[in-house]
Amino acid sequence: MRNLFLLALAFFFASTASAQTTWGFDAVHSNVGFSITHLVISEVDGSFAKYEGKLTTSKEDFTDANIDFSIDVASINTGNEKRDGHLTSPDFFDAANHPKITFKGKSMKKVKGNKYKLTGDLSMKGVTKEVELDVKYSGTVQDPYGNTKAGFKITGELNRFDYGLKWDAATESGNLVVSKEVELDINVQLVKMK
Repeated sequence: MRNLFLLALAFFFASTASAQTTWGFDAVHSNVGFSITHLVISEVDGSFAKYEGKLTTSKEDFTDANIDFSIDVASINTGNEKRDGHLTSPDFFDAANHPKITFKGKSMKKVKGNKYKLTGDLSMKGVTKEVELDVKYSGTVQDPYGNTKAGFKITGELNRFDYGLKWDAATESGNLVVSKEVELDINVQLVKMK
């Protein structure tokens, strides 16, 4: 009888420890941004207005986070309607045939303190590649409405040519008008689902 009790107790603690918490993305307080070098001399910034996803974890430090995230390509905004139209064309994202950019997290490892390395599969324009991103965890708080929020800053660099976004033109000096490298600058506020 005692062994049965201990077995039940162990099962209870194991199931409690592995209880999953689901977090949603608070789009009002998040920003999926990027920048790219133009004419070698300046940066052009942009962002995506529409995205969705969720994160599940059983650990308070998010080291076992399971992330699913998608971006609506047509929601790109660089502050110039003509340029946005070009970016959604087949020269770049080809939004008509590839309307979503998706990210599927594979691991979130703590490096030191509040710094993490996030690894996952990024899919864009029919190409999927593993990427590693830098993450800064800013903490978890409760907002004035009783919601639990967690904040993260995510940065990294991608080569757009790896995903088939290969439009280019050269300056007189032979440099690309638009760089191959794209810098990611993403600020995320998660909200714990009730």
